[in-house]
Amino acid sequence: MNQRPQPHSAGSDDVYNIIPIHNLLDDHPSLRFPEVRAAAAALRAVGDLRRPPFSTWKPHYDLLDWLALFFGFQASNVDNQREHLVLHLSNAQMRLSPPPDNIDTLDPAVLRRFRRRLLKNYTSWCSYLNLKSNIWLSDSSRNASAGHRRELLYVSLYLLIWGESANLRFIPECICYIFHNMTMELNKILEDYIDENTGRPFLPSVSGENAYLNKVVKPIYDTIKAEVDNSRNGTAPHSAWRNYDDINEYFWSKRCFEKLKWPIDLGSNFFVRGHKGKKVGKTGFVEQRSFWNLFRSFDKLWIMLILFLQAAIIVAWDHKFPWQALKESSVQVRCLTVFFTWSALRFLQSVLDAGMQYSLVTRDTKSLGVRMVLKSLVAAAWIVVFGVFYGRILSTRNANGEYEKSRIVNFLEVVVAFIAPELLALALFVLPWIRNFLENTNWKIFYLLSWWFQSKTFVGRGLREGLVDNIKYTLFWIVVLATKFAFSYFMQIKPLIAPTKTLLHLKDISYEWHEFFSNSNRFAVGLLWLPVILIYLMDIQIWYSIYSSFVGAAVGLFDHLGEIRNMQQLRLRFQFFASAIQFNLMPEEQLLNARGTFSSKIKDAIHRLKLRYGLGRPFKKLESNQVEAYKFALIWNEIINVFREEDIVSDHEVELLELPQNDDKDPKCNWEIRVIQWPCLLLCNELLLALSQAKELVDAPDRWLWYKICKTEYRRCAVIESYDSLRHFLLAIVKYDSEERSIIRIFFQEIDEWIRLEKFTKNYNMTALHRIHEKVVHLLDLVLKPNKVADKVVNALQALYETAIRDFLKEKRSNDQLKEDGLAPQGTMSNDRLLFQNAVELPSASNEKFYRRVRRLHTILTSRDSMQKVPENLEARRRIAFFSNSLFMNMPHAPQVEKMMAFSVLTPYYSEEVLYSKEQLRTENEDGISTLFYLKTIYADDWRNFLERMRREGMVSEKELWTNRLRDLRLWASYRGQTLTRTVRGMMYYYRALEMLAFLDCASEMDMREGSQQLRSMRHGNNVDGLSSERSPSSRSLSRANSSVSLLFKGHERGTALMKYTYVVACQIYGSQKAKKDPHAEEILYLMKNNEALRVAYVDEVLSGRDEKDYYSVLVKFDRKLQREVEIYRVKLPGPVKLGEGKPENQNHAIIFTRGDAVQTIDMNQDNYFEEALKIRNLLEEFTRYYGIRKPTILGVREHIFTGSVSSLAWFMSAQEMSFVTLGQRVLANPLKVRMHYGHPDVFDRFWFLTRGGISKASRVINISEDIFAGFNCTLRGGNVTHHEYIQVGKGRDVGLNQISMFEAKVASGNGEQILSRDVYRLGHRLDFFRMLSFFYTTVGFFFNTMMILLTVYAFLWGRLYLALSGVEGSALANNTDDNKALGTILNQQFIIQLGLFTALPMVVQSSLEFGFLNALWDFITMQLQLSSIFYTFSMGTRGHYFGRTVLHGGAKYRATGRGFVVQHKSFAENYRLYARSHFVKAIELGLILTVYASYSPVATGTFVHIALTISSWFLVVSWILGPFIFNPSGFDWLKTVYDFDEFMNWIWYRGGVFAKSEQSWEKWWDEEQDHLRTTGLWGKVLEIILDLRFFFFQFGIVYQLGIAAGSKSIAVYLLSWIYVVVALVLYMVVAYARDKYAAKEHVYYRLVQFLVIILVIVVIIALLEFTHFKFIDLFTSLLAFVPTGWGFISIAQVLRPFFEKTMLWQVVVSLARLYDIMFGVIVMAPVALLSWLPGFQNMQTKILFNQAFSRGLHISQIVAGKKPKADL
Repeated sequence: MNQRPQPHSAGSDDVYNIIPIHNLLDDHPSLRFPEVRAAAAALRAVGDLRRPPFSTWKPHYDLLDWLALFFGFQASNVDNQREHLVLHLSNAQMRLSPPPDNIDTLDPAVLRRFRRRLLKNYTSWCSYLNLKSNIWLSDSSRNASAGHRRELLYVSLYLLIWGESANLRFIPECICYIFHNMTMELNKILEDYIDENTGRPFLPSVSGENAYLNKVVKPIYDTIKAEVDNSRNGTAPHSAWRNYDDINEYFWSKRCFEKLKWPIDLGSNFFVRGHKGKKVGKTGFVEQRSFWNLFRSFDKLWIMLILFLQAAIIVAWDHKFPWQALKESSVQVRCLTVFFTWSALRFLQSVLDAGMQYSLVTRDTKSLGVRMVLKSLVAAAWIVVFGVFYGRILSTRNANGEYEKSRIVNFLEVVVAFIAPELLALALFVLPWIRNFLENTNWKIFYLLSWWFQSKTFVGRGLREGLVDNIKYTLFWIVVLATKFAFSYFMQIKPLIAPTKTLLHLKDISYEWHEFFSNSNRFAVGLLWLPVILIYLMDIQIWYSIYSSFVGAAVGLFDHLGEIRNMQQLRLRFQFFASAIQFNLMPEEQLLNARGTFSSKIKDAIHRLKLRYGLGRPFKKLESNQVEAYKFALIWNEIINVFREEDIVSDHEVELLELPQNDDKDPKCNWEIRVIQWPCLLLCNELLLALSQAKELVDAPDRWLWYKICKTEYRRCAVIESYDSLRHFLLAIVKYDSEERSIIRIFFQEIDEWIRLEKFTKNYNMTALHRIHEKVVHLLDLVLKPNKVADKVVNALQALYETAIRDFLKEKRSNDQLKEDGLAPQGTMSNDRLLFQNAVELPSASNEKFYRRVRRLHTILTSRDSMQKVPENLEARRRIAFFSNSLFMNMPHAPQVEKMMAFSVLTPYYSEEVLYSKEQLRTENEDGISTLFYLKTIYADDWRNFLERMRREGMVSEKELWTNRLRDLRLWASYRGQTLTRTVRGMMYYYRALEMLAFLDCASEMDMREGSQQLRSMRHGNNVDGLSSERSPSSRSLSRANSSVSLLFKGHERGTALMKYTYVVACQIYGSQKAKKDPHAEEILYLMKNNEALRVAYVDEVLSGRDEKDYYSVLVKFDRKLQREVEIYRVKLPGPVKLGEGKPENQNHAIIFTRGDAVQTIDMNQDNYFEEALKIRNLLEEFTRYYGIRKPTILGVREHIFTGSVSSLAWFMSAQEMSFVTLGQRVLANPLKVRMHYGHPDVFDRFWFLTRGGISKASRVINISEDIFAGFNCTLRGGNVTHHEYIQVGKGRDVGLNQISMFEAKVASGNGEQILSRDVYRLGHRLDFFRMLSFFYTTVGFFFNTMMILLTVYAFLWGRLYLALSGVEGSALANNTDDNKALGTILNQQFIIQLGLFTALPMVVQSSLEFGFLNALWDFITMQLQLSSIFYTFSMGTRGHYFGRTVLHGGAKYRATGRGFVVQHKSFAENYRLYARSHFVKAIELGLILTVYASYSPVATGTFVHIALTISSWFLVVSWILGPFIFNPSGFDWLKTVYDFDEFMNWIWYRGGVFAKSEQSWEKWWDEEQDHLRTTGLWGKVLEIILDLRFFFFQFGIVYQLGIAAGSKSIAVYLLSWIYVVVALVLYMVVAYARDKYAAKEHVYYRLVQFLVIILVIVVIIALLEFTHFKFIDLFTSLLAFVPTGWGFISIAQVLRPFFEKTMLWQVVVSLARLYDIMFGVIVMAPVALLSWLPGFQNMQTKILFNQAFSRGLHISQIVAGKKPKADL
């Protein structure tokens, strides 16, 4: 075996990543697997292949080097893929069962399976394009080895191409294209072709050093980069530039072969950039920004809603029940008009398609254009046809209103032709497999047939689910739709018919203004219906929410969620729990083919039932099987140990929770006990109960007494254990060869004998047991005292002896008899020596194990409480409960670690916190709170446990925490924040768990016994691993040495774990952090040093020329031998990584360094738990099971939100999140089958995704929610997403209102972008109708409907305002309350939603499932008392605002929310900047409408209806204005409020230079708030202006109500009112001009101008009062009219800014806008100031905000006031 030289990039010869493939003789533990050697040998088998020319061939080169020399791949890429391939093939071979005959060669089946899996996408691409695949494999077995080699070459070539493609990995079909051409060349080399041009053996067209990168990747990369530059940082319209998807879809047609050719033709129009020449435009889809996208993508849904609405109105018009109305022929004929609507909607759809996608039509895609035009023409023709046939029906109407039947039949025949496609789709829906077959076969005939309906795309074919799933989600939706339509008909539509008729028939209305359409009231009717229709369109969301909650609860019940909720329930089941661990976590010895058969499944099910309900007493088996008992003890103790390391349990609790084990080495501690020693926690009080039973049944025979005691398993164990322990204890404290020892022995032997003969109660006095008990306890107390007095122990022993001999024996014996029986000393006792006097020998105090056993015995004998509160920490209780409950749920069997799937975890990291520094912990905020103080108060019990642990490790005073134990302190704090350290610790639990499981898989009884002793000795000695002298204890706590089990390992465990698991953190800028000596870099290095399986990938920028930079993907690790960081791989990139969104690009550059079959994507704010990591083997086995008709490609995993305890806000957020990540996703996966991928911690099928575009999409802006696109992509490409709840991962969420709002804004904007995307369009069209509904209502539909609710409020209030001001309301509705019923229903619905009740229902159902109904109810009530409704209403506003704005104008951007703790007060100016446009201005507008309405509505005069109608609207206004202050620490502190207002005014008036930030200057902020208007298109501007026109309505409505109008209704009144506006503007300009000209130098003039203006205004007012009908009150009323007008002007001016900016007017607009912002600020500030001024509000607010933490002992009032105890400083 020759050593292979490493690439020049790595310094040392011995550097490797996971296994040293270059040196198979190394002593690395994973090289002991023959499979690794077999895989490496297969790669070495170059055999007689033609050697590459122009380079020297070295003997140790293998197939990958051979490919690299021919095709020009980088050396580092080759090394990376070599290890990748060897690891994968050897892991796959290990999984084979039965194992192959020859273990030292690579099994051909393994290779074949891998080749099929890796090249599956390539082969389906070939068949889609009708190409012949270039994978040439002969079936003949003549030359098998050459065939395997060829297969290996194909696989290696694909991996080498993929490993170096950089950003091209987002374009999977481009990689297929490259692979297709390179395979052709590879085949020519293998088949020894001769090149026609040169006459020499064939050579690839791309070869030489780095040729692949420079000649293939770079040109395509440069094109992508140029397109991204065209996008002007994502602000250009999506239709103006090609994103990743467009470039990928170019390879979905054969033209890529004609145009691009091979070798790639750089002259092709594919590469034409900029706007010159015939460049390739968008491909496959054009993303146009418009709300019409919702209609285009989900047209079936809207058609259904609109047609039902029309039919319902027709049927309800006559006030009969629908079944009566439908019998009348006139109603039937009128109902036929729905087909007009339908055909019109089809026409609209085809026109929209043409209007949005016209730019796709080019010379190459003429057929697309033809289809668009034809579809529009045909749709228009249908309208005409229906018109003609309907006209024929109407013409036959007779006097009775009857119609001729034959004409109706003719019409229906036309209808059948019209809906034929729908009927065909329905038939295929019932037979999903036929549809899948048709879509997946690439026969031309089917393309021709389906050409009319949908364009041909590579993705989105064959998405139908199996029949069973089909039935499940169809039933669900049928129930939802039936409920919705019944409710809509009877509660929304029918009640509105009467008021509509009343309004239509109203004549001679006295209008209160100049009415333009006075001859009809249709406009008023429209306004009446508008809110009803809006709610009608969105309320499926409510019904979906209600039904999905209950379905989710049912699914959860069947999954056995929430059966163990607390420690009491665990106690009841603990005995079965041990067997459940054995059943689920320990691999069974499988018979070769027993698994997967029907009988084995039935056996499994029966076994699970036995476990779950304790049938067949499974714990009896545990006692008889020592190995199982030991395994259980090791796992359980390790879990408790980890809890102790994490400081969530105390030392005492560890003793109560652990299972003790024997120690053979020390005779004093080798206590042989006949039963399982359950944790003390379970045995508490049991012994005392047994004693009292014995006392009661004083005369009962043995058998009866024992039967009573054995009824409770724990009682039996407690009795036997305390008896055995007492014997061992007494023998241990008495000298070995003393006479007393033999007395004790004989006494116990006698008892044993009587028990055996079942005559114990006959010979012994049961009533004396209590006294014996007291004496034993007294003795134990003495022995456990720190300063032991030997005499007292002797006295106690004597007393015990006396009681036993004198009282306990029933028949009294004389001294001689006692001597004879050996129960008294033989010699006569001399007076100087009493019994036991010199015989006692207590073990030394350092014998920790002995005293631990004594303490345990003491606890069992004395504990009276039921220990419900152990462990004290809520988190520890929750984790134990979840873990134990999950083991009774259904999960696949665990394979052995060697046979499990390998996997890796990938975490993208940019520059977040790694480890809190000393400064961060000590620095105080303005209230005098340091982060550490805050953490200590919130996690008080954790802090106590931490101090206890430090003291045990030798800390003397707390001051040491800031000196030599600083790292411990920093780690403790960082594990409670959202830091990288926390994430890494969590993810490294996988490694630790796998090591332990690998040990348990093959440990014999001997290993375990020795093991358990070593553990004990090492765990509780003061000096745990002999390293404390040179390493601080903290470094020990991070390293694997502390894992107690690790000391038993044989050495192979580490190798197995390393082969099965890697953790890659993609620290994008680690290179530059190192160069800058950033502390983050040191901390990352520290993490690598302490975690063996951790790798860090980063992008390195190296200056190559003058201004040129080279970019590299680099992987580093910490080398144990060299004790430094070493570089393993360095793969050159074609340019900078970040072309699209940052996070997916970061993931993509690092994904080449991941290994294994699966990859789990974990974010920087996540955490993991050791006990959950034990179940990872089971989870990965899910990939082999079928869910429906497919195996999963993404396994969804449940999350636990760990930030819920920080404040009430964090609690609301986490409750909402919790119900979504558990209940919501459970329903989405089953029965609805539309779960996508929502952020992390899902586990991806790695090879499936790496050949299909990676684990997220990265196009700029459109993919801003990059995660969910992985789910879309997965679904469209025929993957399957499942959801599993027996394993969970921790996740942190934002905790402050501003952070939460920014997060909501990011998600809402992301959804706004999704609507435009091709993925959503394709899913909307390719999924069947019911899955499309599920998909819509759980992704973009949810946000769209949130916005609809807000629109409903607007529509309702504006409608009411119109009716009140116009006078219609007064005329029509003064005596008629009918319309209020319908409106009442609508408002109730809107109010329910707004209160967050429909987000609350899933929360209540979910928590009652998992924590019990009463707890859930109590939580819900507490939430309401803590004003959660205000929070939900507020966040609804955030979602609606950002979603709507993004769809109209774009401007979505990634918002970094920060992950800190929020205890500091946010200033008023900051809140104003964040919420002014999204909440405050809107709330003020709604408040203004409500005020005007209350003043002028005839209905509003105190009627109950009015109060009911407006209370929900006022609630909205109050929530939106006060929300940010209610949830702001010290939000109502008077001094802070005053200070905040000063700061706000300074900010408004600060003029600021060019470089001022928006936080400093109002003008800069005002500019930034209009960013979206700069980038929006023409339609966006037009719509914005139309919306802004509403502000002019106030003036029109109110002017007529003024006294000065004198009751005139003429239009002149309105026109004259504009004089007021103009005058005000001129005066303002005069004053402004005077200020600019005179204020600085000639101040007197300025004052003079002001004086003249004031005089003029007063004179005008006096004149008006004197000579017109002007009343003084008109001054204030007119403000209501004219203030909105000004705002309308400003809003329109902002839209038309490009025109105005060049004129004089712009300055006026800016200064007016500043005045308006001051006014808004004052309006918002007023209620806040009032509440601050009133006493008591501040305290109440603090209670509301921090209640959750309060219950955990947080003295927040101290914290906020900064009254810190001096000791903490």
